[in-house]
Amino acid sequence: MRLTRFLLSLGVVAATALFATAQNKRLLLVTHSGGFMHDSIGVAEDILKEQGPKNGYDVTCYRFTEDPNKKVKYKPKKDGPEVETTALEKYSADYRARTGKTVEKENCGHINKETLKNFDAVLFFTTGNPTTKDELKDLEEWTKAGGAFAGTHCGADTLYNTTYGDFIGGYFKTHPPITKVKIKFEDSKHPAAVGFTAGQQYEDEIYIFREPYSRDKLHIIFSCESGSFNPKPDQARKDGDYALSWCKEEGKGKVFYTAFGHKKEVWKDPAFQQHLFGGLNWAVGKVPGDATPTGPAK
Repeated sequence: MRLTRFLLSLGVVAATALFATAQNKRLLLVTHSGGFMHDSIGVAEDILKEQGPKNGYDVTCYRFTEDPNKKVKYKPKKDGPEVETTALEKYSADYRARTGKTVEKENCGHINKETLKNFDAVLFFTTGNPTTKDELKDLEEWTKAGGAFAGTHCGADTLYNTTYGDFIGGYFKTHPPITKVKIKFEDSKHPAAVGFTAGQQYEDEIYIFREPYSRDKLHIIFSCESGSFNPKPDQARKDGDYALSWCKEEGKGKVFYTAFGHKKEVWKDPAFQQHLFGGLNWAVGKVPGDATPTGPAK
C-alpha cells in the first residue's frame, strides 16, 4: 500500500514538472559576436539557463549563427602563418579565449521563419551581424505577428545600416570607461522596473546612443539621473538624454531593451535578473505594462 502511494506521489510530481515545463515560454538567447566579443556572454548563457526555468522560460542558446562549414583563413598566432579552417573552428577558438568554453555544432543555429516557430521570445546579446538581411526580415515579421524580441547591452551594437536600428530602438554610439550612475525611473510601474530603486547607484559600462534613438518612438523605463553621468564633451549627447532601458510595441509584438549587461557581475546580480525577466515577462504578454512613447525628456 505504501509502495503504491509512493509510486503515485512520484507520478504526481513528474506530471507537475512536465506540466510546468509545458507552460514555460521558449526563449532563444543569441550571443553570436561578429564584432567585439564580451567575456560575459558565457556567464549570460549560464545564468539564463539556470534562472530561466525558475522564471517560466526554457532557454536555448545560439552561440554562432553563420555557416559553420564555411572555409576561412586566419592567423591563430599574431606572428604565425595563415591557416585555412572552418568558420566554426575559428569562432570557437575566439570564444574559448574569451569565455573558457567551446562552440560545437549543437550550439549553432540560423534565425529564420522556420526556427522562429519554435520560440516565444528572442534575446540578442550580440555584436556584428547575427542575421542576414533576409533573416532580419523574418525576425521583424515574426515579432510584428506577436513575437517578443529583447536586447541586452550590445544588442544595440548590432546589424548597423539595416532596419534593425528602428526595430530595437537605437544604435550604440560610444561609451566612457565603466562607471556608476544613478537610476532615474521614468515608469516605476513597468514590470522591468523591478529589482532597482529610484536613485540607486549602479555600475556597468554605460552606452550613449545615436539615431534612430528617439523618445518620440520609445517608452523609456529608466535613464541616468541628471548629473550622475558625465561623459567627455566629444562623447556627450547635446540633449543630455541617457536612457538605460526602454520598450515599444512592434505590430502585435513587443520589443524590450536594457543597456546593462557588460560586466559578468551584472548578470550574476539578482537585481539585474529581476529587471531582465520583468522586461521579458512584459514582452511575452505575461504581465501588462505601458509602451506609450515617453516624448521629450523633462
